Amino acid sequence: MSFYPSIFLFLASFSANWALNVEDAVIVVNGTQAVTNTDADYICATIDWWPHDKCNYNQCPWGSSSIINLDLSHPFLAKSIQAFKGLRIRLGGSLQDQVLYDVGDLKSPCNPFKKTRDGLFGFSKGCLHMERWDEVNNFFNKTGVLVTFGLNALYGRHEIKSGVWGGDWDSSNANDFIKYTISKGHHVDSWEFGNELSGSGIGASVGVGQYGKDLIKLKNMIDELYKNFNRKPLLVAPGGFYDKQWYNMLLQVSGSLVVNAMTHHIYNLGAGVDRDLVSRILDPHHLSKISLTFSDLKQTVETHGPWASAWVGESGGAYNSGGRNVSNTFINSFWYLDQLGMAAKYGTRVYCRQTLVGGNYGLLDTTTFVPNPDYYSALLWHRLMGNEVLAVNTSASPYLRSYAHCSKGRAGITLLLINLSNQTEFNIVVHNSMNINLHANEMTNNSRKSSAHGLKRTVSWIGSKPSDGTLFREEYHLTPKDDDLRSKTMLLNGKPLQLTNGGDFPSLNPVHVREHSPMSIAPLSIKFIVLPYFEASGCM
Repeated sequence: MSFYPSIFLFLASFSANWALNVEDAVIVVNGTQAVTNTDADYICATIDWWPHDKCNYNQCPWGSSSIINLDLSHPFLAKSIQAFKGLRIRLGGSLQDQVLYDVGDLKSPCNPFKKTRDGLFGFSKGCLHMERWDEVNNFFNKTGVLVTFGLNALYGRHEIKSGVWGGDWDSSNANDFIKYTISKGHHVDSWEFGNELSGSGIGASVGVGQYGKDLIKLKNMIDELYKNFNRKPLLVAPGGFYDKQWYNMLLQVSGSLVVNAMTHHIYNLGAGVDRDLVSRILDPHHLSKISLTFSDLKQTVETHGPWASAWVGESGGAYNSGGRNVSNTFINSFWYLDQLGMAAKYGTRVYCRQTLVGGNYGLLDTTTFVPNPDYYSALLWHRLMGNEVLAVNTSASPYLRSYAHCSKGRAGITLLLINLSNQTEFNIVVHNSMNINLHANEMTNNSRKSSAHGLKRTVSWIGSKPSDGTLFREEYHLTPKDDDLRSKTMLLNGKPLQLTNGGDFPSLNPVHVREHSPMSIAPLSIKFIVLPYFEASGCM
């Protein structure tokens, strides 16, 4: 009775092993100088305004996760933030341009958000009471949060035609709000102006000429209100989807030294309900498409506003609350970590993930506040990847994504390897460009294997000096529990990353591997590799 099942299992196992490909890959890292830098607080997360009845696709995944009703007393929330020892949080989102601040001479009633047919995004104007603002800031102060706050940029304007708003921005409510914030000693690192009003806008738009004029007004207001401070908050804008002509013009209209950071939003995977989310996440060609946006924004800043930097102010992968059982599972880390690596390579200084908690794309579960897999991906990046971004050349298949930074707070470099292939294991040789001179024909896909073997024979990956004694590299290998890509449990070196019975966060410990032992990455997995003895003069 058991013979046929046994044969079936044997054949299945044999077939799976037979289908596994092994491919050699060469990675050459230039450690002589950084190609660009991120901010120390590169990892950023958002908290949105959405009320509990924000729903998409017959699901309402926001619960009590908004700035107004988030449970600030939950121990997991505090611990998750404190683990970063200085996490930037951007407070803002779609409804921010309908938020009234209950302070000063407010010209209209300050009521909670309510569903309404004629409101922006289907909601009425909402209210931020100062008692709640105090609570939020007290919590942030205790947990070491760096605050970016998105101001209402539609206040005082009117809709002149469908989706297009005109008129001067009324700064009175924002002025009273910032005055109150200063008077209470609340520290805001940066003020952002508006949410997704650039270009054709999402729900609403404002012309670039008017937007630039109002930015100057806000800049002057910030300078005046913070005139007695040694360091004034940054002014960041426009918090929308990149439109090359509109962004170029905004820097020209607003003028020199007004905008400190150009923020843009990314949702490059499609709608949260899209059935192709998983295939897009694992498609290197789709992932690479967004590089054009990063490249164009870099050019915009360099040409029209070299005093400014580029930020991703909001990015959740899939829009409309994210993909259920996708955005909150292991597979999303392929997209997320690739985004962090790619954005940094193009000079992005800050990358804000939508969201810390809320929707399907929260780093924390909306109900339990238990970390989702992407939380651990973000924390590992934050702890391992330094500010200095290094150039990487590779002979590998496009399914092997590779990024390198100087290691954080220590000598050497850290590699991030992402294997998107479901059937190829990559054997990897890492070399230092200080010690080799690769010919162009050695870096083509056609000579991948011969190049790898040739380099193995000629040079050590750690540098020009041979090592004495036993030295080690550190590896952090990320895989899903039970090989289920949609698992909500991530394994680190085979051990599940789960809260302890006492609610403490797990240790993120590496395995130590002899420096010259073979290096590889399994199919559909992710690996951070710390090379402490890699000679990198650009990291000193």
